[in-house]
Amino acid sequence: MGRIFFVTGIDTNIGKSYATGYLAREFASKGDSVITQKLIQTGNSGISEDIEIHRKIMGTGLLPEDLDGTTCPIVLTYPASPHLAARIDGAGIDLNCIKNATAVLQGKYDVTLIEGAGGLMTPLTENCTTLDYVRDMKFSVFVVTSPRLGSINHTLLTLEMCRYAEIDVAGVIYNRFSVEDSLICESTAQYLKGYMEKYLHESVWKEIG
Repeated sequence: MGRIFFVTGIDTNIGKSYATGYLAREFASKGDSVITQKLIQTGNSGISEDIEIHRKIMGTGLLPEDLDGTTCPIVLTYPASPHLAARIDGAGIDLNCIKNATAVLQGKYDVTLIEGAGGLMTPLTENCTTLDYVRDMKFSVFVVTSPRLGSINHTLLTLEMCRYAEIDVAGVIYNRFSVEDSLICESTAQYLKGYMEKYLHESVWKEIG
């Protein structure tokens, strides 16, 4: 069975889709067969727009598993957290459906990268957050962050929650796209790498953008 990694972020619009595509391309360059999955897509109809971003970065075009919905079995039209988007659409969120889709992908590929929606505390249903799901599934995570003001606080809160919930952090991805202040950018990177050296010895630091 293939390996599974979950890609989360410190916020929405932090670059998770680009980071997921980047990781997929990197794994593929090492000879692994790689697929990506979108946990739940909101603000969309048809094929997940985030999956389309992954494929563009990977250079593969849409895959059969994209066309049959395996890589994103739940797509909701309203741009909100999944629990609210589902309520607005009058749809249910079947987490077992997502788990089954992941199992299919894991059985066919060496690496499956699952991009989350929002951050770790984003509600998937009224009773289940992303954190609950990741912990229950025992996924290792990549955390996507950025140098924008406030990101140190949000990153440390996310990483501390992973430590509290005993979720393995495979790595931190630092998205340098649209850097507004180079001093803050470099200082933030230095601070976060220091935290990782102290608490997350096995985790890797990657930069994109």
